[in-house]
Amino acid sequence: MKTNILIPEEQLISKAIDILIRTLGPVEASRFLALPQHKRIDSVKRHQQWQDSLKKDEFFEKVFQE
Repeated sequence: MKTNILIPEEQLISKAIDILIRTLGPVEASRFLALPQHKRIDSVKRHQQWQDSLKKDEFFEKVFQE
């Protein structure tokens, strides 16, 4: 069995940025790195809305059916 060794975080970041620049070019890589991270908030709100619409008893019956 092969053991995986994790590289240090600084090296990981450096390699990832090098790959982005090589693949996308410097302008698109910079643009990608500058993208806002608001998508996560949207998914959290969507999940909360889904939870609010759940009927607890029905949900538990479906999940914990015997």
